[in-house]
Amino acid sequence: MIYLDHSATTPLDENVSDLMNQVTQEEYGNPSSIHQIGQIARDRVEKARRQVANAINAESSEIIFTSSGSEANNLVLWDIIQRKGQHVIISWIEHPSVFNTVNALKHLGLSVTEIGVDRFGIISIDEIEQAIKPETSLVAIMTANNETGTIQPINDIAELCQKKGVHLHTDAVQALGKIKVDLRGKYIDTASFSAHKIYGPKGVGALYVRKGKKLHPLIYGGNQEKSLRAGTENVASIAGFGLACELCTKNIKHFSDRMEILSNIIINHITSEIPSAIINGHPENHLPGVLSVTLPKIDAQTLLIKLDIDGFAVSTGAACSSGTTKISRVLLAMGLSNQECNSTLRISLGKKTNKFEVESFLNSLSNHVSLMGKSKPLEVTL
Repeated sequence: MIYLDHSATTPLDENVSDLMNQVTQEEYGNPSSIHQIGQIARDRVEKARRQVANAINAESSEIIFTSSGSEANNLVLWDIIQRKGQHVIISWIEHPSVFNTVNALKHLGLSVTEIGVDRFGIISIDEIEQAIKPETSLVAIMTANNETGTIQPINDIAELCQKKGVHLHTDAVQALGKIKVDLRGKYIDTASFSAHKIYGPKGVGALYVRKGKKLHPLIYGGNQEKSLRAGTENVASIAGFGLACELCTKNIKHFSDRMEILSNIIINHITSEIPSAIINGHPENHLPGVLSVTLPKIDAQTLLIKLDIDGFAVSTGAACSSGTTKISRVLLAMGLSNQECNSTLRISLGKKTNKFEVESFLNSLSNHVSLMGKSKPLEVTL
């Protein structure tokens, strides 16, 4: 199977896997215990905290470990209810762990303003500024989109929020490991990250909390993670996250250059062989290796199944939940029609993706699109 769905998750790096096995077998203590075995586990957690902090140019004291990027987002969002300001600004293209959580909080009296995007998926800073009210307590804008790869002007948004005295949270899950993430000296108050997007384990994430910022816990109990996240730490997964951060940021320029070359091969082939195809997202401000492609009049779900049978793993532009296919909120916000949304594939490359795999995929894609474009719906006579 040729895996081209790295925005969904990434395979576990072998070095990360080896480290996690070692920690599981040899460093099994509770980090809160004061004996030597416990302190060995504590040292392992703190080393990982430094590794995560180094990856985003932050201080280790600013890193809180969670079970996922989604939990990190929730920790920040649920904190709002306990504050005076009850107005939040988000965008229409946020990850479900932000968008759905904020909508759930409406039932508790939260006022929400959703900001739109242009046809490239870029958020207007002017619209954010116009939406800020005296009671606005939070602006939550993702760094880069998981469906299209479009990168937002997050530093400019941060400066606006700092000027207005509003907390800025950014979901940076998709950005880490693909582009340089540098939070030092920036006015980003909180940011979420996830290990399994950078060849680390599933079930562990992190929240960056800028020095001086105070949050209320989402999970109450013990005093772990500065009393912000109760529960015994998952030492092996945290260790794996730390190493994954170190590895993914070492050769980020090389990774970015390779992804750009492979992406251009895909774009040139598709636009040449399928002239009606549309490449979604910003042509320049985008994550390397993440492509959203609309193939008009082609049912993406059917195409996905055909590609899967051929041995290629990609995803559609729609999100599936509980067996029900929903139209992509992100693509709709960018102005695509329902039909265009249902004709969209997401192709996301990884560090082991090579030219042969890409060319094999493109041959399969072109063949299926050609055949599907020629086929006619079955006529049923009653």
